[in-house]
Amino acid sequence: MIRKETVDRIMESALIDEVVGDFVQLKKRGANLLGVCPFHDEKTPSFTVSPAKGIYKCFGCGKAGNSVNFIMEHEKYSYPEALRYLAKKYSIEVEEDETVSDEDKERYDHRESLLIVSDFARRYYTGVLWETEEGQSIGLSYFKERGFREEVIKKFELGYSLNEWDGLTKKATESGYLRELLEETGLSIRNEEKNSSYDRFRGRVMFPIHNLSGRVIGFGGRILKTDPKSPKYVNSPESEIYHKSDVLYGAYFAKKAIRDQDNCFLVEGYTDVVSLHQSGIENVVASSGTSLTSGQIRLIARFTKNITILFDGDTAGVKAVGGAAFSRYIADNQKDFILFKTGLLLDEVKNDPIRKAQLIYEIVETIAKIPDQIKAALFIKECSVLMDVEERILVSEYNKVRRKQTRREHNQEELQMPEIDIEHVIQKPSFSENDEIQERDIIRLLLSYGHELNWSKDVEEDVSVARYILEHLDNIEFGNAAYQKIVYLYTQELNDGRSPDEKFFLNHEDSELREVSAGIVSTPYSLSENWEKRHGIYVTSEEQLLRAAVENSLTHLKMRKVIRLIEMNKQNLKEAEAEDDQRKYMDIHIQLTALKIQLSKELGAVILK
Repeated sequence: MIRKETVDRIMESALIDEVVGDFVQLKKRGANLLGVCPFHDEKTPSFTVSPAKGIYKCFGCGKAGNSVNFIMEHEKYSYPEALRYLAKKYSIEVEEDETVSDEDKERYDHRESLLIVSDFARRYYTGVLWETEEGQSIGLSYFKERGFREEVIKKFELGYSLNEWDGLTKKATESGYLRELLEETGLSIRNEEKNSSYDRFRGRVMFPIHNLSGRVIGFGGRILKTDPKSPKYVNSPESEIYHKSDVLYGAYFAKKAIRDQDNCFLVEGYTDVVSLHQSGIENVVASSGTSLTSGQIRLIARFTKNITILFDGDTAGVKAVGGAAFSRYIADNQKDFILFKTGLLLDEVKNDPIRKAQLIYEIVETIAKIPDQIKAALFIKECSVLMDVEERILVSEYNKVRRKQTRREHNQEELQMPEIDIEHVIQKPSFSENDEIQERDIIRLLLSYGHELNWSKDVEEDVSVARYILEHLDNIEFGNAAYQKIVYLYTQELNDGRSPDEKFFLNHEDSELREVSAGIVSTPYSLSENWEKRHGIYVTSEEQLLRAAVENSLTHLKMRKVIRLIEMNKQNLKEAEAEDDQRKYMDIHIQLTALKIQLSKELGAVILK
């Protein structure tokens, strides 16, 4: 673990304009710098760098953070890797924390040893492919028969394993690598009876599997001869460095293209990835024959929210096609997942009414996972036509599923999700499920001014803005988990006698907090230098009206919460059948309405009765 003092030195030395300027052309714009965002395709610059705050923010795609965040996002580095990158750039010696336990150090060293052994195997297999007669005549010939050019073979570091019992094992041990490490990575298999080890991969072409940093963590091997006793593909087993459910083949080579194209093509096998890369389609990865896992989806989500799945039959027809022809094929043949799933299941159920009823529920459950109600409504419309089911039936089932989901998520029985009004959902704004705008404004004030004292003549001198805000939140839970985390940490710091400023969160070790905080305190607008003197017009700053800003923000948040409770209570009242329940919800309605009127008076709003 890098020592805190070293991290602080890196944070102080890494000037945001210099770090970003290595990758983005920046131009002066008032107190800030402006450039074209490197994280999404844009023609009009919306990427802003604030040297004063030490942060960047794209007002197009929303990416934000400090120097470490930028390197993590742009280079897809881990937090320690980004720190080491910046330390190298600014010639800072990286000192490890002396408090690291012997157990943690041993674990780190052991993991590093496994990676070193895997890299040795990668070099061994590529050497066999290019430098031995068997490798050239069998392995290299196979790749060339598949149409792979030499540059793509070298790019993916493809190799060949000799058809020998212990070729790799023998070479590795002779080179000083421990047999135990070879066995732990799965490169060698232990034979207890003979007290020896033999190669897992023999007589196979080899596909190294890289992590996002480009280090080899495992292998896939394809046999070339027909052997009913041997599987076509053999993969490395699970190990400390290789977790199959969290890895996608080709991700290291595809990550930039996925981000640039804002889409990821998912294929089945190693050769499909290599073939498409050679055809100029680089935003492609493979699940390596496994079912798509949540870990793999999270991996893709780091680069894009869009996935296009190419089934085996699809790739056979397109992997030799490049550029525009491939794009046309995808555009003409792609189907949305929900509609594809509906059609697929309909073919299976035929005319069986029981199975069709189950299909309806399964499709509705899938639609209910969509957070956007407008999109959900459109899918309901289309699926009702496909399944020949009345739309109102799907809407009813959808609302039941959503209510169950909400109760599970919030562990409550009383508050329920509002139902979709399928006829009006597109014509008028749907009821918001969160208070994002109001919560965000509270967090902005907390980060920007929370440490301020003597901030209003009406507030006691020893009460900071942060303490005033937190005490007047009345234990309100924030819907946004990141905002709630900031509130929790701020409260914890105050209770420990510390008053954090915005840099505490902008440079926090939690990457989510850094990004969220940077996004909140950034603004696309700033007065140009000497603007007030030049024009003789002086703008009243928020700092000068801080008391009003804080109280208005708190009241707006409370008002929004009350409005949501009123809407939810109305739904409960509508569905209540017992007289006692109706009376209970009516009493709640009266209390909430009175509170709404009180808050409206504080805001100076007009209530229409």
